[in-house]
Amino acid sequence: MLTVVLVVVVVLLGLVSTSVRMVQQYERGVVLRFGRLLPTVRQPGLRLVVPIADQMRKVPIQTVVLDVPSQGTITRDNVTIGVDAVVYFRVEDPVRATINVDNYLQATSQVSQTSLRSVIGRADLDTLLADRDKINAELRDVIDAPTEDWGIHIDRVEIKDISLPEGMRRSMSAQAEAERDRRARVINADGELQASTKLSQAATAMDQAPGALQLRLLQTVTDVASENNSTLVMPVPVELLRFFEGATGTNTATEHRDPAERVKATGQGDATADAMTQSGADSNGGESLDGALTSGRNGRIHPAGTDPAEPELGAPGPDGPEPDEGGPGPATPDDQEDRV
Repeated sequence: MLTVVLVVVVVLLGLVSTSVRMVQQYERGVVLRFGRLLPTVRQPGLRLVVPIADQMRKVPIQTVVLDVPSQGTITRDNVTIGVDAVVYFRVEDPVRATINVDNYLQATSQVSQTSLRSVIGRADLDTLLADRDKINAELRDVIDAPTEDWGIHIDRVEIKDISLPEGMRRSMSAQAEAERDRRARVINADGELQASTKLSQAATAMDQAPGALQLRLLQTVTDVASENNSTLVMPVPVELLRFFEGATGTNTATEHRDPAERVKATGQGDATADAMTQSGADSNGGESLDGALTSGRNGRIHPAGTDPAEPELGAPGPDGPEPDEGGPGPATPDDQEDRV
């Protein structure tokens, strides 16, 4: 009798142990009774199931970190690269994750690999390197489309590393160096432009105030003399240099004139001098100066009181010499010997 009681107690304890299941906080329980899905999902805690008839499967709802291995692919601009990524996802519907797919972890991994190769093939290398956020968002949308039927939600996808060929790395390094060199030259040119503008403004200010130029010159002399050197600085006024330059330019222009122009200029100068002398004589009571000279045609000098247009005595006229009446005739050979 005692033995029978002990057997019944052991059987009851076995049935109770198989009918009570504990579900963790991060899990959900899916129960199949005789192979059919029960609509109620078991929540965390102690849950009772029918022994032998019910079969419960626990599905974690934690965020799963899935590492996608490196995928060798060709970009849109025909560059062979290797890209690896990481996928963060979680189970939203434990029923669909259990019924609709055999192994949702493996299925999500395969979809992530194929989607990664597809998205990388549609993008060029510059976009992959410069705009990763756009690539990550596109990857998340592509992977989330098929996994939605499995009750899985893709939280985020991140590209971890992009492996480039050695030749491409050298080319990119040279391009970056050239870009930095270009920026340095542009900045230097901009600085020169700003400096030239300021110098132009300073020159305008000094031109309006001549004393500022002298003060600046003295400041420069002070700066040179402040150091221990044997340099002697002698400031020369700019006006003096301009005077010598103007004088040199006038002499050079006079030397390069034609002889006829020089004679004409000399005659005009003499005429002006005679006019001034005559005006001075008239102003002193009309007295004339003995031996005053006047300028005639072609710049010739004639004594005062004579008409420059009348030919001199003994000078041949336009039609040849005219003998004077009662005057000496032409000279004979005897006269020439007597003169000698």
